[in-house]
Amino acid sequence: MPFDGRILSGVSVLAAVIEGGSFVKAAGLIGITDSGVSRAIGRLEARLGIRLLDRTTRSVMLTDEGRRFYEEVKPHLDAIENAAAVASGASSAVRGRLRVDIDPFFLPLVLAGKLGSFCDRYPDLTVEFVSREHVADLVSEGIDLAVRFGQPRHSSLVSRKLIEAPILTVAAPAYLARHGRPGHPSELSAHRCLQFLDPHSGQPFEWEFVGVHETLLVATSGPLTFTDPKTMLEECVAGTGIGQIIGWGVRHLLDSGELIDLFPDWHGERFPLYAYHPSRKHPPAKVQAFLDFCVSVIQRL
Repeated sequence: MPFDGRILSGVSVLAAVIEGGSFVKAAGLIGITDSGVSRAIGRLEARLGIRLLDRTTRSVMLTDEGRRFYEEVKPHLDAIENAAAVASGASSAVRGRLRVDIDPFFLPLVLAGKLGSFCDRYPDLTVEFVSREHVADLVSEGIDLAVRFGQPRHSSLVSRKLIEAPILTVAAPAYLARHGRPGHPSELSAHRCLQFLDPHSGQPFEWEFVGVHETLLVATSGPLTFTDPKTMLEECVAGTGIGQIIGWGVRHLLDSGELIDLFPDWHGERFPLYAYHPSRKHPPAKVQAFLDFCVSVIQRL
């Protein structure tokens, strides 16, 4: 198929539809009418000979063929955008919209309450957070960046380790008063332990303890299993059971005595925090600015 400039124009309209989630929002993003968006998509579908979008009164979704096509062309659109930014001297400008697929622990327990300073620093940037159990399809959903705990499992994405978090084993004084305080990690098998589900395996995470001279895996059990870390933390504070948590954003609970660090000599386990990018190109300035902000927040905890 020879190059047709109308295809590139249609692809830019398709990208606006995917980013905005509807024809109406796409029209606002690129400055044309709703009917103009519809005609452009129709022309692109006719030129390619495939249906790109399934349309209902409430939503617009990519078809399987549309998803494959968009995943192929999106990196090229990003490259054009980056080239235009460099050519205009705006490659270092932090502005526009940033969509972040963010870890469900990291956002409420680490970043919440601290984002105002980021907004003040970059008034021309708006940030939209998406928090799910699994990393979303960054390309098809128009997401610029994912920030997630755990080892990389997404071969199609570019990953970069930002920092490692300590893992603490904690309990509330109320729980310890009722059930006694374990003196060694091996004793946890006789305690009520709050479980957290690994979304990839579908099984609770193993409880690992790394000391100076040895590493232990302890079989634990309990009546409650969570996928929401904030709820698990609240149940731990309430005295429901013993929990293993990431040691960021909980210093105030430890300092106040609401939670007790049970095994301070077994803090060797680390849980990595990764950034994921949909492209191997250098990330835009807005992405790097947000990552720098995340690391700075962690380093002050």
